[in-house]
Amino acid sequence: MIVEGIIICLLARLKKLRLRYLWRTWTFYPVLAVQVMLVVFQASVFFRQYVFVPFVPYLEMSVIFSFFFAMVAYKLYSPAILGSASIVAGTFLNKLVIAQNGGHMPVMPTLSYLTGYLTPAMLSTVDSLHTLAGPNAKLLFLADYIDYGYSILSPGDVLIHLYACVMFYALIRAVNKQFGNPNPTSVREENQ
Repeated sequence: MIVEGIIICLLARLKKLRLRYLWRTWTFYPVLAVQVMLVVFQASVFFRQYVFVPFVPYLEMSVIFSFFFAMVAYKLYSPAILGSASIVAGTFLNKLVIAQNGGHMPVMPTLSYLTGYLTPAMLSTVDSLHTLAGPNAKLLFLADYIDYGYSILSPGDVLIHLYACVMFYALIRAVNKQFGNPNPTSVREENQ
């Protein structure tokens, strides 16, 4: 979620929203805590520590639930519904490719080999779900091939991550409405 978070922050800045207002709301801190845990989990793989790997499914759920307080406090129900729909679609795509490949998710690493995040030997030892994509792999356009160098995502994973992006942007807009000017462009127009 690092890359996605940076993109959302840049988009918010382009829209003249202030990120500093996030620090004023307690609802941001559960989101931040879960994101820090995610970074620690991903960094541990670089050091060949796989103790956290079994907990990754729980971390994925905690990312979703970390936005619960913000959703309730700021009534972010529409973004939550949109984000939830993207989770359902992404999960469906992932389950489809896994079902077509005998219960395995084909992975096509590129940048991760260069960064040392993954080696061919590691792929078979870390978990039983992911396998190196071979010539018989099906639906490769839905497999894990979007390689950040520290994570390899499928199009379904991207849709699942879209939930956090939508909710994070909605939270930024909500805190700007609460603590700042709800419409930054109207101030410029009034001053002219």
